[in-house]
Amino acid sequence: MPRSDRQEPDPAGTAPAAGAPEISTRERLSETESAGVLALVRAAAEEDGVGPLSEHVLLHLRYGGDPRARDLLLVRDGEVAGYAHLDPTDPVEGPSGELVIHPAHRRRGLGLSLLRALAAEAGDRPLRLWAHGDLPAATRLAAAAGFERVRALWQMRRSLQSRLDRPQIPDGVAVRTFVVGQDEDEWTDLNARAFARHPEQGAWTREDLDLREREPWFDPDGFFLAERGGKVVGFHWTKIHGSPAAAGDARARGPEPIGEVYVVGVAPGERGSGLGRALTLVGLRYLRDRGLLQVMLYVDEANTPAIRLYESLGFTHWDTDVMFGLTPGQPEQTEAPAAGRTPRT
Repeated sequence: MPRSDRQEPDPAGTAPAAGAPEISTRERLSETESAGVLALVRAAAEEDGVGPLSEHVLLHLRYGGDPRARDLLLVRDGEVAGYAHLDPTDPVEGPSGELVIHPAHRRRGLGLSLLRALAAEAGDRPLRLWAHGDLPAATRLAAAAGFERVRALWQMRRSLQSRLDRPQIPDGVAVRTFVVGQDEDEWTDLNARAFARHPEQGAWTREDLDLREREPWFDPDGFFLAERGGKVVGFHWTKIHGSPAAAGDARARGPEPIGEVYVVGVAPGERGSGLGRALTLVGLRYLRDRGLLQVMLYVDEANTPAIRLYESLGFTHWDTDVMFGLTPGQPEQTEAPAAGRTPRT
């Protein structure tokens, strides 16, 4: 179990704190530890204007996740000053991680200490690390530890007050809403086929769906399924951010609630039929009817066809999440950056 009991140099030049930081690894956090991390998440989101952890990790913190995952706690002066999550479950791409330092404990080199511990926990497999918002401070910290930019995820947005075309549903296709207790297995199978080449979405299991059904934001009325001949061949799952139920998932939160094109997928045989566009419009109209003013979505920067589709629907680039990659043996810089924020998924 990796531990660090030495105080890292302070790149800002301030005096070190009396309490030396301690990093420990957990297979599972206690309720008290999870509560401490969630409080750290809220403080970081309030300070930075963007949530520090992915939805996947927030679910892990609230309900417990894959037993193969690891939680790294950085404790300083008796309180949780930093947190990192390691997900080792992708056998092809390798482990992924994300981390956050409490705003009150930044500029003391703790981010670099925690990042080094996270890389050590990943072992000899290349570590991937997400940073939300593509901020210079996160880039400097990643570079200090030998990481390079390898992937980017766009957040796109559009107003729901501007014109929305009518959905043109292909002949022979009917659209209905998701039925809890009935559609889970068929949706999971279709999601895997629709996203067979997607490194995260295509790996979702029935358990991943079940966890989201437990979330306060889950609403089957905003989860649309397209059927052809009695079989589900497409879907558009919407989500609404900004209510008290979304506390802790502050990536999309603002003064007003905002809708999200959470996941849109179609069966391989339906590609090119216009079903994906039609389902997107069905969901957008539903979100507009709920009184929302804006909608967002995430799309891989390299997915040019999807970006063109969303641009044709009125979406524009809003923000970027960046993935950094580390190959074992890469040189690490000797000086930590004066970063107020750390890479996060």
